[in-house]
Amino acid sequence: MIKDVLVHLVGNAEDELRLAHAEAIASATAARVTGLFTNLLPDLVPITPMDGGAAAAGVLAELDAEARRTGEQVQQRLAGRFARLSVPNEVRRLDGTPGRLANLATSEARRSDLFVAQRPYDDSGAASWNDLFEAVLFGGGRSIYVVPPKRRPSDAFRRVLIAWRDSRETARAVAEAAPFIEKAARTSVLVVDPDEAASGSSSLDLDIARHLERYGTDVEVNLVGSDGRAVSEVILDQAHRMSADLVVMGGYGHSRARQWILGGTSRDMLERSDLPLLMAH
Repeated sequence: MIKDVLVHLVGNAEDELRLAHAEAIASATAARVTGLFTNLLPDLVPITPMDGGAAAAGVLAELDAEARRTGEQVQQRLAGRFARLSVPNEVRRLDGTPGRLANLATSEARRSDLFVAQRPYDDSGAASWNDLFEAVLFGGGRSIYVVPPKRRPSDAFRRVLIAWRDSRETARAVAEAAPFIEKAARTSVLVVDPDEAASGSSSLDLDIARHLERYGTDVEVNLVGSDGRAVSEVILDQAHRMSADLVVMGGYGHSRARQWILGGTSRDMLERSDLPLLMAH
């Protein structure tokens, strides 16, 4: 059940696309939309002179004040836009440096049902937003709905593709996607390289299909070999073949110096997908 949709906003023109997806999801699920505007403040520590000084302190304080003033203007503009939404809504503003914003956004995500975000790792994306995305995915305890560039929302989620692995991450993603699967006329369970899958058993893949049928969707299972292609390429090829409105998959990564780093197929999909993704860890 989705009752609270949290959409990440940064104050640029691309906010409108993410907001359109959030509104479409909320309209379909009778949910509330909260716009989470993360206002980036200058990280003053790296640029603070070693000897300090009143003049330097004044300059740094003005940089911080200017960022907050700009944030206030953006928040007012967003409030005007949200007033025209067709669903219950509110706008929240968070001020902070990149690391603090990542922590605050993660905390906010835990009090929602779905976090709508832009696709990370684009050439135009700032590293700070990539870090925020990973912080929410690995620490938020909720799924992320990823909006690819220029992709308008579908009028309905009729076809869903599940990139299935017998893993905790995939199971969580499927559970988080249940409200979409219930509304789908067709759900495809895709197993890439089944002989190498962790389950090693097609009967288990059929079990997940029987489970999903209880949601009222028409389910099919496709066992496909990669034949030397990247797994992400196979997933996207199958998703396009069925004209999928949503791709569901687990988000996999590893810890390095207490930070989570996305890798493998998860990162490839985030870099390449032109279809909305629902990802959970």
